[in-house]
Amino acid sequence: MVGLDVIRTDRTLVFYEKQENLSKLWDILAVYAWFDKEVSYCQGMSDLCSPMIILLDDEADAFWCFERMMKRLRKNFRATGNSVGVEAQLSNLASITQVIDPKLHQHLETLGGGNYVFAFRMLMVMFRREFSFADSLYLWEMMWSLEYDPELFFLYEEDPDLTAENSGRAKVKSIRQYGKYERENMRSGGKDAEAPLPISVFLVASVLKDKSAKLTEARGLDEVVKILNNITGNLDARKACSSAMKLHKKYLKKAANTNR
Repeated sequence: MVGLDVIRTDRTLVFYEKQENLSKLWDILAVYAWFDKEVSYCQGMSDLCSPMIILLDDEADAFWCFERMMKRLRKNFRATGNSVGVEAQLSNLASITQVIDPKLHQHLETLGGGNYVFAFRMLMVMFRREFSFADSLYLWEMMWSLEYDPELFFLYEEDPDLTAENSGRAKVKSIRQYGKYERENMRSGGKDAEAPLPISVFLVASVLKDKSAKLTEARGLDEVVKILNNITGNLDARKACSSAMKLHKKYLKKAANTNR
């Protein structure tokens, strides 16, 4: 399975025209399958590993960066006969869409897609297929940095050229938050830790919201899948991030009002 996926991963990139680079990807995935015997190798891991190979010259460094990443994501690849690893995130996605776009949610439920399995790939491979290579890495940086301080994204969006005074305040706030996720993740061995309502779910919700007009016209789940497949590589990361953060605030506000 590793061999089949390696030759299909990022084939449009010049980097993988060299056999030695394909071999690096194969080596790391094969070693990881041996290293993590409980999860082993699953389809989609090659998409997550590929950027490590491209960005890091040393194969050992690339492996350990990938292994560290998998500590966060390995639960996505755990599946049983009755459930998939991203099931909790899909359930969160359904709840979020029901609040921010009830018309779309109702239409998807009518089509039999209330479990949102059609969004499985986006969460599984962290948007590697929906965004360009560079944009998907931008998303990864954004998602993980937000675990330390969610306000930083809006701060820099509003004023990219922060004054020294504002930048200093942001840095102090970030230092207070830094490491919170990592400590929790390490405490549980990376197997069960998951931040509530991760920003990745809001990113998927922002994509669905953006395509809401087309999705509400779909006559079946096959059309829903086709609409989402057609956006491959054509989304803008900055726009998606901004939309996701706005949906996050909107959802929390509506949820708070509902609970009163």
